[in-house]
Order: sequence, then structure tokens, then C-alpha cells
Amino acid sequence: MLRVAVVGSGPSGVYAAQALVQQREVPGVRVDVLDRLPAPYGLVRYGVAPDHEKIKSLTGSLRSVLEDDGIRFLGNVEVGGELLPTARLSELYHAVVYCVGAARDRMLGIPGEDLAGVHSATEFVSWYSGHPDAGSFDLGGVRSAVVVGAGNVAVDVTRILARGVPELEPTDMPQPALGVLAGSGLRSVAMVARRGPSQARFTTKELRELGTLPGVDARVDPAELALDPDFTDPAAAAALPAVARRNLEVLRGWAEPAAEAEAGSGAAPRSISLRFYLRPVELLGGPQGRVRGVRFERTAPDGRGGVTGTGAYEDLEAELVLRSVGYLGVPLAGLPFDASTGTVPHAAGRVVRAGRASVGEYVAGWIKRGPTGVIGTNRPCAKETVSSLLQDAGELARRDRPDDPLDALRAAGLHPVEWPGWLAIEAAEVDLGRSLGRRTVKIPDWPGLRTAAGLG
Repeated sequence: MLRVAVVGSGPSGVYAAQALVQQREVPGVRVDVLDRLPAPYGLVRYGVAPDHEKIKSLTGSLRSVLEDDGIRFLGNVEVGGELLPTARLSELYHAVVYCVGAARDRMLGIPGEDLAGVHSATEFVSWYSGHPDAGSFDLGGVRSAVVVGAGNVAVDVTRILARGVPELEPTDMPQPALGVLAGSGLRSVAMVARRGPSQARFTTKELRELGTLPGVDARVDPAELALDPDFTDPAAAAALPAVARRNLEVLRGWAEPAAEAEAGSGAAPRSISLRFYLRPVELLGGPQGRVRGVRFERTAPDGRGGVTGTGAYEDLEAELVLRSVGYLGVPLAGLPFDASTGTVPHAAGRVVRAGRASVGEYVAGWIKRGPTGVIGTNRPCAKETVSSLLQDAGELARRDRPDDPLDALRAAGLHPVEWPGWLAIEAAEVDLGRSLGRRTVKIPDWPGLRTAAGLG
């Protein structure tokens, strides 16, 4: 029997486990999916916005994989810490596949990022998604917010900030987060990109949602659209990817009524403005060290696909600033790490140490390739890694390993949450929702999760 540990139960980890148990080349493979959290599904549970139920429904297919007889879920197991170093994990399993994602946000690298009210979008997402490590947010006194970035995460946090509570109550958003959003006096959200709309990374479906929110005006400055040569030149526009052309249609529709909205005709209680060709250069402080605004420099296309500064500046008012400019992987003690890419060096998924591929250690997902692609991109990525592992199976099988590593994990002082424990958490979240007159509501703290799982 070949025992494999997959570290991480998000899509890349689940797809790796699935590829291992569904292959027919090496019989008798058994997979333990380990996760630091007592709940599975990674970013599908803790990164997908609660009002995106279609994407969150992916948990159904992930669940069916984790319930396979050849797979065992072991939550509440931290790898790389004092109780379970990576070297010890390699002694317990024939092979280890690390699928630990990219947990760190890129910084803006400008003055004022330490001001109160300045956060990463990931912090905000973790908070409203009920991640047990998330901090708290206080939106009292926040009338305007700026989101720096033009990807789907930026769209998500912009939408959640602008949404009304009636649309969020049917979701599984934690009750404390829902209460804070309900009491918010926020009136305007600006989502700002340093480049043009043709280079934005959001998808059309995500973009369109911003224009359908009840009680919210979505606005675009026609002059900023006109700065984009890909949009003003018909030949260049025709050569754009389909998603960029669809985005153009949506943005043009929002630009046309912008002047009327600015004049106050039929103005909605809240507004979302999409701004382009603005590069943040400074976060402006106000009383008590809190952010009061963002200074941007106007940029212009440089003719080579990038932008250049123009020396013209504009300040946007904001009591809350969320940066959404990308992710980086973080080092895991015991594994090599390339700080420039935020990934573990690898050759077709095999971890590379001192220039040589390491048989028995593998990576998949964002820690392997960087934070690129969509959820489905993880499937071929995982399959490539599993293919490398299976090529090494003969050598791996000759290694002497325990019949069941679970005994050793418990002996090390760990308290794994197995699948019945996770099902108990699910049931407790359903009960919590009923008690609040809602549907399922997430338990957002470690003590609550562990108690629900039966750990006391």
C-alpha cells in the first residue's frame, strides 16, 4: 500500500487526491488529506464570496471526492509547526503533496500603508467568510471606501461593501460580519486600476453584477474609457480577447448615464465608481492615525502594454482602503522557497532541492505555479504532479512507513478532526442559522469550530 499525504484541502489538494485514487497504474494508493483548519474546501469555503452560491456549490463535488473510500480527511493538523515538521511528515508517508496555496498579499509599497483603516482585500474576505484567523472590522464612521485593484477579488469586496443586508441574510455569512455591514453608513465605493479597462482582470459576469445591485448606481467616467487606445481604436478593439470586448460593452453602458447620475437625478443610496489610469502613490492620514484618503497619479498608456506617470494627481476620499493587487506564497519550514515568485521550486511537480528533484516531495496549485488561473486550472496542474509521483511509485514503495500514520499524529499531540467531526461542524452551523432565523451560518472562531467537532 502506498500512503500519500496531501497537505491542503482546497481545490488543488482535492484534485490531487482524486487523481491519486482514480488512477489505475499503481493499485492500493491511500490518501490522507491534511488541513490546518478543521473544515475542508480551502478558498471555496473561505475565499468565495457568500453571495456567490453557484461557485460555492462546488463544495458538492469536492465533498464527493473526500468521501471516497481511498481518501481520509484529517483537519486541525498543522504541518510545518513544532508538533509536525515537514521532515517528520515525510517519515510517516511514502509521499507528500503540498497544496498550501498563496496566503500572503502583495503590498502597495507606498507611504501610509500602516494607517488604521488600510487592509488587504484578503483580510476583508476572510472576515466576511468566517475564517477563524480573521480579525475584526469596524465600519462605523466609514462613508467612502477605495478598493485598489481590478480583478475578481476587487469586484467581490466592492460588491459586498455596496450590497444591502437583505441580499446577504440568506447567505452563510457569519452573524457578527452581517451585523457590522448592516450598521454601516457607507455611501460610495471606488474601485481603482492603474491601467486601462482593456487590461482589467475581472470577468464580465462579475462586472455585470455590480450594475444589478438594488439601490446602487454603477458609474464609469467616459473620459477614462477614452484614454484606452484598445477601446477607442475599432481595429484594436476587435483584436481584444472576447472577455475584454464584453467588458467594454458593460462599461460603456454605465458611462452613458453617468452625467445624469452625477446631477442627482434618481440617485441611489449607494454608488460604485470604476476608475482607470490612476496609480496610488500615498495613503493620506487623518485624525488619530486613520486613513482619510488616497492620492493617485494619473497614468497614460506607454505604447508597450504598460503605463507611465503623467505628473497629474487626484485625491479620493476614503475612510477604508482595501488593496487587491495580487498574492504571494509563503515559505513552509523545511521546504525550499523562491521568494521572488512566492513558489516552491519544482520540476513537473517534484520539489527541487539544491538543483535536484526530490523523490517523495511534490507541490500542486498556487504554491507550485503562482496565483494564476481559475478553480478549474488546478485540475490539470494536480494531474501533472500526480503523474510525476506515480512515475516514482516503485522507489517510494520500497520505503518503510507506518501502517497507519494517524497513530503517530495523535502521539505527537495533534488532535485530527476526521470526516464525522466535519459533518458535526456542518450540522452545528445549520442549527446556528435556524436559531438566528437564517439558513446555515458559519461558525467563525476556533473554539466554536473545535467544540462543534467534538474536541471540547
